[in-house]
Amino acid sequence: MTRKKVKLEWITNDNARRVSLKKRRLGLSKKMNELSTLCGVNACAIIYGPNEIELTVWPSHDVVQQQLTHFQSLSELE
Repeated sequence: MTRKKVKLEWITNDNARRVSLKKRRLGLSKKMNELSTLCGVNACAIIYGPNEIELTVWPSHDVVQQQLTHFQSLSELE
């Protein structure tokens, strides 16, 4: 069976919008974990909400910092 098509529109209810963002974060973290495991690659995600000061990072702050440092140290391909 196929899923029904999700209609994308702005969620007007603030509480429902926060709950939706929380669910999407969990789903995104799960997908990043699956991608990293199945493909054998290093992956990270930095997620922030419009009204939040604190960032959500996956898998952890230390691992993300190491990956960003490594990425920045790479030379550009010509």
